[in-house]
Amino acid sequence: MSSQLSRQDYALEGSTRPLAALYSRNARAVIARGLLATRSSNGLVLVSGFFEPVLYLLSMGIGLGALVGDVEGPNGQPISYAAYIAPALLAVSAMNGAVYDSTWNVFFKMNFAKLYQGMLYTSLGPLDVAIGEIFLALLRGALYAAGFTTVMALMGLLTTPVALLMVPVSVIIAFGFASFGMGITSFMKTFQQMEWVNFVLLPMFLFSATFYPLSVYPQGIQWFIQALPLWHGVELLRQISVASFSPATLVHLGYFLLMIAVGMLLTTLRLRKLFLK
Repeated sequence: MSSQLSRQDYALEGSTRPLAALYSRNARAVIARGLLATRSSNGLVLVSGFFEPVLYLLSMGIGLGALVGDVEGPNGQPISYAAYIAPALLAVSAMNGAVYDSTWNVFFKMNFAKLYQGMLYTSLGPLDVAIGEIFLALLRGALYAAGFTTVMALMGLLTTPVALLMVPVSVIIAFGFASFGMGITSFMKTFQQMEWVNFVLLPMFLFSATFYPLSVYPQGIQWFIQALPLWHGVELLRQISVASFSPATLVHLGYFLLMIAVGMLLTTLRLRKLFLK
């Protein structure tokens, strides 16, 4: 009798708590399930995604860097070409790790495994699912960022202790991409539609001032590039890498905070619409 009353009290508490229909405060269950799945089946994929930006850094930074020489850094001082592209590749690494987990993985769980539908038949709310899945994407982004920053340190590309802030800031960048990626994936129903993810990511990688400064483009193209999230991530990490801050630093950071807020709202509303009818 007492256990029955306690369950009723819990249900009553949940019904009166703000956002109770969206959030049951149990995102850890989603995270625990994701970690178990990663350990059993996706470990190799998790590790392999780390090497792509490292190979770019070695081939472009050392190989092409020998021809380019020093370039102008964010503080106006000359830096090596490897030190110039390394923060940009760190932003790319955070983006790729977060986007992979929040798009392709989410697409399979949503449309084939029907995992979220099963989760939302329990006490979990759509915000629990969104927070849990995005946390897993952030964990991947944090691992990539920490590993890549270690490679930068071993190559002598970290010249100030402030550069270590690139790791937590990379997690914020990953958060922006993951929250938005999961929301957009909820609209996609076929593998052909998912190919648009790569179609968008590749041009961002190539043209977001990753390998050369924004000034090489015509003015109209510069404005378009400056609206892209990866450009803001690249510029933000470049400034941190040499401890050169300006009002633009807050603009770049605010861009991702706004991206996170909009992405979380979009993802939560989409999961609610799809599975809580």
